[in-house]
Amino acid sequence: MQPLIDNARTFGQRPEEFAHLAEGQSPQVLFITCADSRVVPALITGARPGELFELRTAGNIVPPYASEHPTGEAATIEYAVEVLGVDDIVVCGHSHCGAIGALVRGDDLDAVPAVRDWLTNAADQPQCSDSADPTVAEAVQNHVLAQVLRLRSYPCVGKRLDAGELRLRGWYYEVHTGVVLEHREDSDTFETL
Repeated sequence: MQPLIDNARTFGQRPEEFAHLAEGQSPQVLFITCADSRVVPALITGARPGELFELRTAGNIVPPYASEHPTGEAATIEYAVEVLGVDDIVVCGHSHCGAIGALVRGDDLDAVPAVRDWLTNAADQPQCSDSADPTVAEAVQNHVLAQVLRLRSYPCVGKRLDAGELRLRGWYYEVHTGVVLEHREDSDTFETL
């Protein structure tokens, strides 16, 4: 913890770098990814403060839209799309994902009931031809596509997609190499950016 504290102490010693942020934010991208500490959106994309609006959830899960039971995730998506007017939404899954790995392996999650219950929001059971693969790459990529599809059911997203004002992107990040792949609709494969 001490190195983090030391950095936080010196971080605020450059106020001239941050003064313009008080004027507001205008990110062009909503970046939805896992809460995993190895996934750092600003590091992956090179984004500076104010350039990414982030939504981090266990397993980068986009829960089903339900207007009668709003969630923090739905509020974040709606705010990014309707208020901030982002141009793109990226759903970024990652290799070695504990949440998706647990689903693929059918792990007993009774000791962590909130995690178990949250993972029921994952849409379909992520498909994986090799459940012994520690990267769970195939399952994570399938899961990313399911979350991208689910985003389409959010009214604010659907409206902006229909108007041609929003793009949805599916990414896969390899934590062990740093490589980022993007889903290509024309070939239905994940390819290097």
